[in-house]
Amino acid sequence: MINAIQQLQAHVEKICSFRIDNASLIEPFFEHRVYKKKELLLTEGHRCFEKFFIVKGCVQLCYLKENGTEQTIDFAIENWWISDFMAFPTGGIAQFSIRAVETTEVLCITADHQQRLLKQVPEMDGYFHIIFQRSYAATQMRIRYLYEFSKEELYLNFLQRFPFFTQRVPQYLLASFLGFTPEYLSELRKKLLS
Repeated sequence: MINAIQQLQAHVEKICSFRIDNASLIEPFFEHRVYKKKELLLTEGHRCFEKFFIVKGCVQLCYLKENGTEQTIDFAIENWWISDFMAFPTGGIAQFSIRAVETTEVLCITADHQQRLLKQVPEMDGYFHIIFQRSYAATQMRIRYLYEFSKEELYLNFLQRFPFFTQRVPQYLLASFLGFTPEYLSELRKKLLS
């Protein structure tokens, strides 16, 4: 767990202008876990008590549509945070599931532990503020791209901005994230390669 906490500490210091002099200040508030590929970190319809800092690996945020198909709406990789952020603060019912795309190592924090952490290390509030401001901005841009770009432009933009995802995320999950069928993505890839 020490390496995981040091990774979080380095991330905080990279994002913010303050230093955490001793990692042991933040360590007691987190639980270290490892999830196997396809294992659920959070299940839609269950209560959400935690948010996750990805130390190593990749996860998807998804929900089950009425027609029974799974819709991926986000991914998280190293140094990203993920949860059902509507449900997390109150331990409410999750509207989303989180599943490991590959073996994934995380640091978990509960809302209660987060509040205690912020009392002990108030500068962490600035860190969380910046992280979620960036996340919200990315979500706004994704929504704009969905409205503005053709499907081909959407795919090309994603490849340009996040080329590493194509190596780590199965094509059917990428298709779901982009709002495509796997068959359409396959056809689009063939077209672009020819």
